[in-house]
Amino acid sequence: MASIKEVLLPATATGTPTASTLFEAATVVPDTPSTLTTPRRVAKAFEAIEQSEGAGARVRRSVGTAQLRNFSPFLMLDHFTIGPGAGFPDHPHRGQETITYLLSGSVDHEDFAGNKGTIGPGDLQFMTAGKGIMHAEMPGLASTTPNVGLQLWVDLPTALKFCEPRYRDLRGDEIPVVEADDGKVSIKIISGESQGVEGVRELAYTPVWIFDVTVKAGGTLKQILPKAWNAFLYILEGSIIVEGKDVPTFHNVVFEKEGDGVVVEGKTDARFVIIAGQPLDQPVVQHGPFVLNTKEQVYEAMRDYHGYQNGFERAEGWRSEIGKRMD
Repeated sequence: MASIKEVLLPATATGTPTASTLFEAATVVPDTPSTLTTPRRVAKAFEAIEQSEGAGARVRRSVGTAQLRNFSPFLMLDHFTIGPGAGFPDHPHRGQETITYLLSGSVDHEDFAGNKGTIGPGDLQFMTAGKGIMHAEMPGLASTTPNVGLQLWVDLPTALKFCEPRYRDLRGDEIPVVEADDGKVSIKIISGESQGVEGVRELAYTPVWIFDVTVKAGGTLKQILPKAWNAFLYILEGSIIVEGKDVPTFHNVVFEKEGDGVVVEGKTDARFVIIAGQPLDQPVVQHGPFVLNTKEQVYEAMRDYHGYQNGFERAEGWRSEIGKRMD
C-alpha cells in the first residue's frame, strides 16, 4: 500500500500548500483512552433496508438515510451486492473519499486518471475524489461467488475538497488480526488500535478507525475509541448484545460520543464492523456524487463536470473499459 506522500503532488514553485501540508493542518492526533472504564451508550439502533442502486445492484444503506444523515465525517454506508450484469458504470465524484471493503467475490475499479485495480475478499480500495474524478466499479470477470461488500463515503475537510484525486488499495494479508476474550473474539484492524496493536495509519485524509470483528456466542469485545469521535457498528452476520439489548443482522448501532469505547457481546456467533471518525466542523451540501460546503459549490461542480473543466477535463470523451460491460 502506497503511503500518502508517494501519491501526492509536490509543492509548487510559488509555495502553494500541498495536500500533505493541508492534511496535517486539518487533522489532530486522536485523544485515545488507555483503558475502557466507561462504555459509550447507544443513541439509536435501526435496520438497513435493502434498495436498488446503480445499474442492477442491491444495497442496504444505513448511513445516508433519514435514520442517520451526515453523521460527520460519514456521509454514507452501503452494504452492497452486485450480481452478474449489474454494477456502477462511469460516474463522477467531487469532495469526498470512498472506502470499499470487499467481503466476497471481486470488484474492478477504473478511473480517468489511469488508475485500475481489482480487489478480492478481505481487500480494500480507497478513492479520494478531491476536485474531481470519474470512475467505474464493476464485478470482477473472474468472480465465481456473489460480489458483496461495504462502501463507506467519508467527507473531506474543507481545505482538502479540491485536492488532487488519488486511488490506492490495501490487501487483506497486510491487515493485522488480534484475538481477545480467550480467543472468543477476533479483530481485523483495518485502521486504528485494538488490544495494543495498531493498523494502517493515514487510511484517509479524514481520520477513521475501522475494525472487522467476529465474535463467538458469549464472547465479549471491549474496544477503546478516540474521545469525541462519532462511532457506529453494522452487523453483517448473527446477533449481538449491546447494553443488555439484542440487536440482529443488518442493523446499525449508533453510539453517543461520551465514553471510552464500546462493549459488545455475541448473542450468537456474529460478525460486525465498528467504524469511528473525527467529526468535521463544517456544513455539508450533497447532490448525488458531489459533496461540498455550499449550494453554489454544488452548482459549480455540475457545471464543471458537464463543461469538462476545473478537474473534469479528462472526462471529455472518456469511457472506462470495465463500464463497457454494461453495453
